Amino acid sequence: MNLVKSLVLVVICMSPLLVSAQDFKFKSLAEAKVTPVKSQDRTGTCWAYSTISFIEAEIMKMGGPALNLSEMFIVKHAYDAKAKQYVLLHGMGNFSQGGQAHDVTNVIDQFGFVPEEDYYGKIDTSKMHNHSELASVMKVMLDDFMEQKNASPSATWYSNISSVSANYLGELPDQVQFNKRTYSPVEFAKALGIEKDNYIELSSYNHHPFYKLFDLEVPDNWSHDRYYNLPIDELMKVMKETLEAGYTFVWDGDVSEKFFSHKEGVALLPIDDSLGFVPQKEQEVSQEGRQEAFYSWQATDDHLMHIVGMAKDQNGTVYFKTKNSWGNKKNPYEGYLYMSEAYVRMNTVAIMLNKASLSKEVSKKLFK
Repeated sequence: MNLVKSLVLVVICMSPLLVSAQDFKFKSLAEAKVTPVKSQDRTGTCWAYSTISFIEAEIMKMGGPALNLSEMFIVKHAYDAKAKQYVLLHGMGNFSQGGQAHDVTNVIDQFGFVPEEDYYGKIDTSKMHNHSELASVMKVMLDDFMEQKNASPSATWYSNISSVSANYLGELPDQVQFNKRTYSPVEFAKALGIEKDNYIELSSYNHHPFYKLFDLEVPDNWSHDRYYNLPIDELMKVMKETLEAGYTFVWDGDVSEKFFSHKEGVALLPIDDSLGFVPQKEQEVSQEGRQEAFYSWQATDDHLMHIVGMAKDQNGTVYFKTKNSWGNKKNPYEGYLYMSEAYVRMNTVAIMLNKASLSKEVSKKLFK
């Protein structure tokens, strides 16, 4: 999720030593209707772009319209909440541009959402989003305040912090005009059927009991929301069944692998690195291997994307069709990429999905 890391990864994946991916031939197995690919520009807000894309797909799944919702409406509220939490924890929490899928549903639950045209999240709409200065300014203000011996934040101080984010992102709207009606952002979200309680997050690590909730130990889980824990075999089955049922899900995982490439449009976990980006045999991934990668920080939650379908290549290998938020340029699949089943099995940190997509068998295990 860290933007600098993501940009470095793209450069790594452009290495001329790797073979091109033109040999892949994908056949669709399942694919949901989704909104167009967007770009997060120079921000670390993939969590907002991926999850808003998921919410837009959820609305269409329920028979609603194809909407272009504002990611920055969510981001503005999240920055302010994160700043307050950071101060209350005496700077011992995390304040950064990163976040998790539940940050979006938490904001929607409290503040709703608005269309992009009602909140662009930037003062000059002719320029791309760039949060480098915004994030650093807020962080300096927060840290300087906490260095005071008698720091005691008042309501006015929190209001001032919120004003800083508004200076960069704009003032938040309190009304939405839609189909000749006026809604508050909260009313707008509810009118379209989006309720926080419909969505859950799943993970798969054996340092916590399976089928129980746990606090996922990643820095961007700053709100300490909890995830259901499933064995990796069952989690992979859930992903496939979700897509086969016409739903989509948010994917949170590691994209630091050498064979993850936006340029090539594929992500692999090859046995033989020398073959490059071509259909090939891949590594076997165990629950224990995932755990080792998590403990060693080899698999980190550095990027969130929206998984919208499945396909197979000419060898029969299954891939997850993934909507990225890095724009649709310099990519053979118009901003999408295909992550192999082995890659997803190793590098998934967590997913968010609609509870309605779960089988009765899994639901009984989780909600007993």
